[in-house]
Amino acid sequence: MHAACAMPDTAPPSLSAAPAPLTPERIARHLLRADAVARRAMDAGRHPFGALLVAPDGDTVLAEQGNIDTVNHAESTLAREAAARWPADILRGCTLVTTFEPCAMCAGTIYWAGIGRVLYGAEETALRALTGDHPENPTLDLPCREVFARGQRPVEVTGPVAELRDVLVAAHRGFWEHR
Repeated sequence: MHAACAMPDTAPPSLSAAPAPLTPERIARHLLRADAVARRAMDAGRHPFGALLVAPDGDTVLAEQGNIDTVNHAESTLAREAAARWPADILRGCTLVTTFEPCAMCAGTIYWAGIGRVLYGAEETALRALTGDHPENPTLDLPCREVFARGQRPVEVTGPVAELRDVLVAAHRGFWEHR
């Protein structure tokens, strides 16, 4: 995946501000697609993280992004691009889907972009267990819910998703030891 977000030329006309429910089928479909994005990032020599921006309808994927580097994470890059592309009333109803819990930097960017909901697969502590003290991923012990709780507007968070944890962690097994 290249540095730019993969986005359609225009947003679908059916966008509304009210987010659709996160059904188990939607959760699984979107997290598995984010995992495919993460694996493409890994195949391109980047860290295996992937993110999607899902429209308020709960089905339309507006953008996807793989990790770029240690500072340009998939989630923060996607959130910045989305904020430049779509108005706040649309982003409030969107869901940022990501393979792992957003770090403090990404959570802050998601908040400032105005995205109203986050869905993540595996928790930051699971990532730390995989990466240890690897210099390319010095994780912060700061759950995204705590970052969002300090804001003046709500960001709904769903995750971790225990049923998909092993699938989402699989791309990371062995990756960090060979870096």
